[in-house]
Amino acid sequence: MSPAWAMKLVDDEDSRAASSHHGRSIKCPVVHDEFVERYGASVARTQLTAELVVDGRVPRALALSPDGRWVAYVVAPVGRAGDHPVSELWVAATDGTGSPRRLTSGEAHDSAPRWAADSLLVYFLSDRVERGTAQLHRVGLVDGVVEAVTSWSGGVSGHLPLADPNLVVVIAADEPSAEDERRDRERDDARVWGERVRPDRLRLLDVRRREVRTPDAFGDRHVVEVTQRPDGATLAVLTWSTPEVDPGLVEPGLHLLDPDSGMTRDLGPAAADAFSLVWWSADDGWHLAYVAKTPPVLVGGHAVLDVAVPVGGPVGEHRNLTAGTTSCPSDLVQVDTGPPLALVADGLDTAIHRLDPVGPNFVEVSRVHGLATSLTANRHGDVVAAVVSTSYEPGNVRAGPVCGPLTRLTDVRPELRDIQWGAQERLSYEASDGLALDGLLILPAGRSRGDGPFPLVTLVHGGPYDRHADRLELGWFPSGQWLATAGYAVFLPNPRGGKGHGHDFAVSVAGAVGLGEWTDICAGIELLVADGVADPDRLGIGGWSHGGFMAAWAVGQTDRFRAAVMGAGISDWGMLAATGEEGPFESALGGSSGWEGTGPHRHDRLSPISYASRVRTPVLILHGENDTNVPVSQAEFFHRALRRFGVEHGYVVYPRENHRIRERNHQLDVLRRTRAWFDRWLG
Repeated sequence: MSPAWAMKLVDDEDSRAASSHHGRSIKCPVVHDEFVERYGASVARTQLTAELVVDGRVPRALALSPDGRWVAYVVAPVGRAGDHPVSELWVAATDGTGSPRRLTSGEAHDSAPRWAADSLLVYFLSDRVERGTAQLHRVGLVDGVVEAVTSWSGGVSGHLPLADPNLVVVIAADEPSAEDERRDRERDDARVWGERVRPDRLRLLDVRRREVRTPDAFGDRHVVEVTQRPDGATLAVLTWSTPEVDPGLVEPGLHLLDPDSGMTRDLGPAAADAFSLVWWSADDGWHLAYVAKTPPVLVGGHAVLDVAVPVGGPVGEHRNLTAGTTSCPSDLVQVDTGPPLALVADGLDTAIHRLDPVGPNFVEVSRVHGLATSLTANRHGDVVAAVVSTSYEPGNVRAGPVCGPLTRLTDVRPELRDIQWGAQERLSYEASDGLALDGLLILPAGRSRGDGPFPLVTLVHGGPYDRHADRLELGWFPSGQWLATAGYAVFLPNPRGGKGHGHDFAVSVAGAVGLGEWTDICAGIELLVADGVADPDRLGIGGWSHGGFMAAWAVGQTDRFRAAVMGAGISDWGMLAATGEEGPFESALGGSSGWEGTGPHRHDRLSPISYASRVRTPVLILHGENDTNVPVSQAEFFHRALRRFGVEHGYVVYPRENHRIRERNHQLDVLRRTRAWFDRWLG
């Protein structure tokens, strides 16, 4: 849950109205300029259906060519119709000339585009040869010819084209041995912990000769990420101690590898949840920077950490380059001819920062109103691209100068153009202890504040280290516009523990989940009731993952809500620490694991199951059967408790699904069932 494993620019300072309640204030724009520009006084022309939501397509995994002229990206459907996911590779000119061009057919699962150094070839992963087994492929920008590059038994998990045009890093586990095949064939497959572990290894592929060389490096550590120094020399490699998330994620390490000589160097451990590794050059030589949890805790904001890598002698200390900031870095982007860029969550918006080596610290260079993801840059760092979603526009690929503005290159969801969305407002208010908070309010489609009060559904984000950014709130999970177009007002709070407000804001929930978060959410609801927006007798609450936990927590604390939806939520933090794939992080959130002694334990006080006897609110429980993040036992436990105490509830388990629901029919069911649940109890 916690780790990282998330047209017209809208001015949030314009058209704001404020009212005071009991010494606290809530500020909101009457209506977004973007909303007025899109609709004016028009009425709805197309009804939003569940099919329109899940049959849409989304862009992701952007890669800007080194020369900055092209951006390659993947387009995938929201919902999966068959047994295997499908996606396709596209390319667009960053100057906006011409239409985007599809490079692959969309009949297989194509992913992870990476450009060759000459900006003429795109390497990518695809399972077109054998469904479910990815191999490395490449496609020419000019001729569009797709060519398979590997046929590695067991498949490839990652890759990186190097400065040498004949070399590509391939990340893959060892091919099955004859003994492995025999054991599989004869079902002699008892799993013994610590035995027959198959970590991903770094391999060097000569694409001209089709020869693979596996350096004797890093022992049995699991290779996660690789990046090459901008001068075309040393590789920096991020590994885990094991392929298992627990404990691999909390035991990462940094290494160097010379691709020519095979010489390696161990740089020691990295901070927990390390990712997004980049090189940069300073006066004292080369440095490595990466994003990780702010040391030494496992709960809290992400930080950019940096370490000097001298040619000889010990490496430097891991410095926190974002200490004390009130925003949260989410990704780093290497720039070959200058300092790296960072994508930063900042309140309801997203910013692009550049490292100032003099500080060293990051300085904002441009801002995107709304949510930006998948930032990528050319070799000089003066051209960038990202997927951007604003209040009423779904995610689209945008590109332009790093200082902005970014030009929209795609229109992946034209079918949504004629939907009349609910007016989306930015909220700014104070918690009961004075902490500054933000969030969003979506009014029922076609209605204004003066038409209230409305039935209000509060949707809590996951994580808890996530946030509601000012983007189009539409998805297969219980989402804002899906309910707003059905007549509900929707409150999207950003309580403490989330991203976008710095480490101190995020770390405050360590060992205290459900406490300050809950009062933050209540403060927002109370203000909306006092402001005449929310009908106090028709309140609902829901969410997915940590949002599902908060829904289960809420109904054990109050009977004020008329209905709740618990999607993939946590009922017992101790059981989650024991069975979830991110056990150490869950222990840090819940405050204990259960093995500290006879108890009572800290997590007992913070677990919704402890308050199940108090629940009077009807609860809809939704969960994926094969969820490894929050196992279905969490839902089963809460279901059994509600049944024991005679609480009205529904319990739905989706076969084959993990933490996120992927199959189209299951997504349709989630959308229809959640709206019907609120209709039943709040109508």
